Amino acid sequence: MRPAPRGAHCLTPMSDKTHDIRPGQSIELLKALHILTRDGKMNQDSRRKLKQVYHLFQFIEPLLKDVQQQRGAVTLADHGAGKSYLGFILYDLFFKEQPDALKNGSHIYGIETREELVKSSEELAKRLGFGGMSFLNLSVAESITSDKLPATIDVVTALHACNTATDDAIHFALEKKAKYIVVVPCCQAEVASVLRKNKAKALADPLAEIWRHPLHTREFGSQITNVLRCLQLEAHGYQVSVTELVGWEHSMKNELIIAQYKDLPRRKPADRLTEMLDRIGLQELKDRFFLPQAA
Repeated sequence: MRPAPRGAHCLTPMSDKTHDIRPGQSIELLKALHILTRDGKMNQDSRRKLKQVYHLFQFIEPLLKDVQQQRGAVTLADHGAGKSYLGFILYDLFFKEQPDALKNGSHIYGIETREELVKSSEELAKRLGFGGMSFLNLSVAESITSDKLPATIDVVTALHACNTATDDAIHFALEKKAKYIVVVPCCQAEVASVLRKNKAKALADPLAEIWRHPLHTREFGSQITNVLRCLQLEAHGYQVSVTELVGWEHSMKNELIIAQYKDLPRRKPADRLTEMLDRIGLQELKDRFFLPQAA
């Protein structure tokens, strides 16, 4: 059996109650995130949460490694961070194991509008000694122009950022020239409301039968929102993949969009995006699903 790493907060494989936890993870952090009970044990709900954490981490870890290998450090901005659940787990599993990268500027920025959550995250990071984390009391839109963030960010994440906050996170990522963008969209109401408003005119097209009924309007609005986001990212030169977060059965919002900047041809996705907005009556949203200036 491999000995556990040294450290006041590191877990040793004491019993089968904790065998799913990776060696070296912070016990104090896992308790603070309610993945472990106060006495350091796990229950069924804890195992489910841990499964979700590792499933998401397996998608993000290769992106962090790729950036770090290329430039020796990696910066990440997590939008709609809440209690900074994702940021803390990423720091614990990846960043703290890379001391040289932290010295070279690796950093996680948690961006959250609720001041009390920002303060509690700051206190937890200080208690754990996670010096490469900062927490900003900003909206996603405000963060785009804030001087509290660097000019470029390597990886941008947004998990369940409600409604247009996901689009603001994408806007932020495009402005910051992010190499990777990872979003799990949530509560896409804006597109559905515009579809509803323009429904009478749109029904001249037989395709509009897809969203004629109110329930279908909501479901189609959610689906088409993510399709438009993918086209927008492709129109900015990104390669996009869409998958499902397995084990997130408690939430219907489990669509994971991962984009990698590869400077791909932009014309076809840009044309498709414009055509779709025009055909289904969403022309007024062209500023939200904006194209690069050269497109």
